[in-house]
Amino acid sequence: MKVCVIGASGKLGRYMVRHALDRGYEVVGVCRERSVPKLADFADRITVVPGDTDDREAVRRAVAGCGGVLTVLAPWGVRQYSSGTAQAVLDHAEPGARLVFSCGWHVPRDDRDRYTRLFRATVRVTAWLARLVRAVEIDDQLEAARRIYASGLRWTLVRGSDLKEGESRGLPVWSRHVGDPVLASNRTRRVDFALFMVEALTDDALVGEAPAIVGRDTPSALAHAGEAGGRA
Repeated sequence: MKVCVIGASGKLGRYMVRHALDRGYEVVGVCRERSVPKLADFADRITVVPGDTDDREAVRRAVAGCGGVLTVLAPWGVRQYSSGTAQAVLDHAEPGARLVFSCGWHVPRDDRDRYTRLFRATVRVTAWLARLVRAVEIDDQLEAARRIYASGLRWTLVRGSDLKEGESRGLPVWSRHVGDPVLASNRTRRVDFALFMVEALTDDALVGEAPAIVGRDTPSALAHAGEAGGRA
């Protein structure tokens, strides 16, 4: 498979590049020109297309011929970066391509997602402060998700819990709804978030799903191992 990683130079992006190469995929990466040196370790193994991830021309060139597209929906700035990135991928990906996007738990799929008052308050305050300093536009990820859900394409939107670094613990477990008990530990290793993204490329059961994930070795995942709410 030829795979494009949109946002390849970030921490999550570099892990996805590594996992894709480990599977023998041909990889094309998109990242800002000033971030290209971050991909130096892969320089002779991947093709890099310099450009912002919402640069429609860069995305068009990068996804050409790709059977899978892995996209980091980064909320940087206040210029609708996430929704612009999502729209560029939706508009230019090859017909029938598997499109896998990343976001956080705060992006709902439906009214069965359950959030605590503390979680909602934290998101509201964080979003307000981020907009105030014009650094991050968290609400724009909601618009990006709306466009993905409505696209009718072969998409998956992976919703990650709090992330930490460390060695892989294997493929995370997932549930359809935030608030399910299997997710209570709210912790996933970033390398395993990337692993789930790459694995989703070939898992047709995830087409049209917005799985919320948690590390497979966390207490909540272990407590609910084998139950219908969590899936490895």
